[in-house]
Amino acid sequence: MRPGNWNALFNYQRRSTIEVRVGDTPLGGDNPIRVQSMTTTSTMDTEGSAAQVERIVAAGGEYVRLTTQGLREARNLAPIRELLQAHACRVPLVADVHFNAAVADEAAHVADKVRINPGNYVDPGRTFRQIEYTDAEYAAELRKIEEKFIPFLRICKAHGTAVRIGVNHGSLSDRIMSRYGDTPAGMVESCMEFLRICVREHFTDVVISIKASNTVVMVRTVRLLVRQMEQEHMQFPLHLGVTEAGEGEDGRIKSAVGIGALLTDGLGDTIRVSLSEEPEAEIPVAVALRDYLTAHEGHMLIPGALSPAFDYYDPQRRPTQAVAGIGGEHAPVVMVNAADEPAFARSGVFDASRPAPHAEYVYFGSALPTPEQLALALRHGLRLIVDANVLIEQPHLISVEPLVPALSPDYLPLAGMLPHKQKFLFLSYPQLTEEVRIGLRFHPEIVVVAQSNHQNRAGELRALVHELWSEELHNPVIIGQHYRPAGKADFQLKAAADMGPLCIDGLVDGIYLQQQGIASLAPSDVVSTAYAILQAARLRTTKTEYISCPGCGRTLYNLPQTIARIKQAVDERARTHPRFATLKIGIMGCIVNGPGEMADADYGYVGAAAGRVSLYKQKTCIEKNIPEAEAVDRLIAFIEADLKAEQA
Repeated sequence: MRPGNWNALFNYQRRSTIEVRVGDTPLGGDNPIRVQSMTTTSTMDTEGSAAQVERIVAAGGEYVRLTTQGLREARNLAPIRELLQAHACRVPLVADVHFNAAVADEAAHVADKVRINPGNYVDPGRTFRQIEYTDAEYAAELRKIEEKFIPFLRICKAHGTAVRIGVNHGSLSDRIMSRYGDTPAGMVESCMEFLRICVREHFTDVVISIKASNTVVMVRTVRLLVRQMEQEHMQFPLHLGVTEAGEGEDGRIKSAVGIGALLTDGLGDTIRVSLSEEPEAEIPVAVALRDYLTAHEGHMLIPGALSPAFDYYDPQRRPTQAVAGIGGEHAPVVMVNAADEPAFARSGVFDASRPAPHAEYVYFGSALPTPEQLALALRHGLRLIVDANVLIEQPHLISVEPLVPALSPDYLPLAGMLPHKQKFLFLSYPQLTEEVRIGLRFHPEIVVVAQSNHQNRAGELRALVHELWSEELHNPVIIGQHYRPAGKADFQLKAAADMGPLCIDGLVDGIYLQQQGIASLAPSDVVSTAYAILQAARLRTTKTEYISCPGCGRTLYNLPQTIARIKQAVDERARTHPRFATLKIGIMGCIVNGPGEMADADYGYVGAAAGRVSLYKQKTCIEKNIPEAEAVDRLIAFIEADLKAEQA
């Protein structure tokens, strides 16, 4: 099946939703996309929580969520609100509830919105005590939900309280797992069970979030949810986020890939960028991401058409013919401009201290690399791309390794004069004429470098690749993106947001990033950003990935310090043990979503109690309740022993 508005994949248009009242700041409908964060203080700390809420609001946050793990935390929302109002801060407060429906009822009397998790609202979470459910048993479980959920909705209706139905990949119930497994379809059904009750009860102040730490799972699940809601005539607004995204630039890039892929398609009414940092640090990132993508509104029409072979809900990589390591079954490559690759800095020497790999393809344009650069490229397996006219005008260069030609559409008729088994064609969507299509069909050795200057560059690049796909032109495509950024963070956020939908949709055989005019952006930053985007989109792993939660009032240890210790220990070992650089390590503050969200991780570190930590290998707990002071060393020791056994 296809989404109701295919045009939105090429031309930005926000999905139509109903308006939901959340305090004095409604969302959905014609309202702007709202940004929000969550406190990391104990909700019993009235002054500390209020102060953190004020910092979030000062940064631009429009909603603030607080954990309410018990009745006393739910009740303490009232004193927090009173203190905020005394300081003239009227931001809507959202209560975060897990495991206890009675807490949700209590919070509904005070909060502007209550978040419940369908996976543990009535169900105890993943116990795996019952693997099979008969139809009658399944129906009985749904009746249990109604018995708890309907009274809660009536409290919310009486107090003007909105509800967020927040599904997490890491906390699906046994009932859902028994029928659907740990799948996007299961996440959607977990949500729809509750939404159907809302519709029957004529309760419409509902927002939905459906999150995962895996960007591919998150994007596909939201797409499936929107389709299911359309089929059942629902228009509830969406809260977007990549849960457990991590911290630093990797957390920002991962969030931009996942959230950006959905915002580009017009999906999303409020967003949270979940970072393992102070919560107010999340807000500028969310604002920048929102503002960049919503600026696409009103752009010049892109007359794109979908390939009949494309499945929006389960996208697979576009089939291509491999050209010397690009396309086919090969992982996407990284291509850069010569000025942006440290190997070709003025020193002419590779920067051996750089942790990320070097680009595999370097574009020189009309310039020629020096003999030293040619030697370096041969030594390290790089391919150097120069404009075809340079080779044609200097025939003695045609056979020089590792030079390969780059063509423009005007030079495409001359492709046959060049004997290279790999050629590149710089191409924009408006340049994809009938003559160019014929040339590509006759020259399967050409790799397309897709470019766009359009206001909605992702939409135009999508249109280009879809037309190649529809025409059954199997040339690989490297997606080119160029920016004049305000700085490194701006460059990374925009590049990740633009690449997100293209990567998720399987349209990428390589990335070519360029930045112009920012002296403070180191050349290595361009290369490392490209690899980070590919890793965030689950297309290529080149370094250790940390799946870490942003922290909240349930967090049982100092999250930033622990992340830093684990990173330092892993990075030290990765220098001598390359296998460490391919691992995914989960770092979770508590048990609520920890083991579930770490299903995508190889190893995990989870807060179990005050001063106590449990260690995991994938979903299996390997050590329980060990002292926090020993936990990092024991995690590293276990990984080392496990990897040693793996090699034996």
